Amino acid sequence: MILYPAIDLKDGQAVRLVHGDMDRSTVFNDDPAAQAKSFVDAGCSWLHLVDLNGAFAGEPVNAAPVEAILKACPVPAQLGGGIRDMATIERWLDKGLARVILGTVAVENPGLVREAARAFPDQVAVGIDARNGFVATKGWAEETDVQATDLAKSFEDAGVAAIIYTDILRDGAMGGPNTQATADLARAVSIPVIASGGVSSLQDLLALRATGVISGAISGRALYDGAIDLAQALEALKM
Repeated sequence: MILYPAIDLKDGQAVRLVHGDMDRSTVFNDDPAAQAKSFVDAGCSWLHLVDLNGAFAGEPVNAAPVEAILKACPVPAQLGGGIRDMATIERWLDKGLARVILGTVAVENPGLVREAARAFPDQVAVGIDARNGFVATKGWAEETDVQATDLAKSFEDAGVAAIIYTDILRDGAMGGPNTQATADLARAVSIPVIASGGVSSLQDLLALRATGVISGAISGRALYDGAIDLAQALEALKM
């Protein structure tokens, strides 16, 4: 199971939100590239980046720190937030991003996801953010009546590289991930599923891995707070 350290970008800084609330943010580093480099130095093989402002604006806002991270770090990175058309997808991949994450458009324009996945094999992931099992879009600000599992299944034949499943009520709250819901989703589709939201201890990571069906986990606040030692966690996940 791959551990993806998360760098959430707001106003050019690395922050963490609680339950996706932009008004409840904590700044952890005002130099996101230095933060990313510290994760790479600890041994991570991937980075997970989110343009929080972009998710609300519907277009990239934190391009400068993302580009600085891509320049500073030799490991592949995936990015979500404000990526809603082919031109933006192409631009990010041209800049060296390994994978784009499409969230809002997966609900509003699923044809774009299919087109992008065909054009860029293994470089397009779908971000499914759910509250009580139902998908939320536009930076989690808008609720839909779409069930997370139904949305995941609709991309079964699209060729997407991964599904990143975030339980919004767990995100940033340090209360543990929704392991059961994530594993249920992973069993419902053949697409690799990455868990996000609430991963706050080494035990959480080992419990996700123990399901046998979850391919990756994203952690942010726990790494910044020191609740998870990144090098130790990476070593434990190799065993």
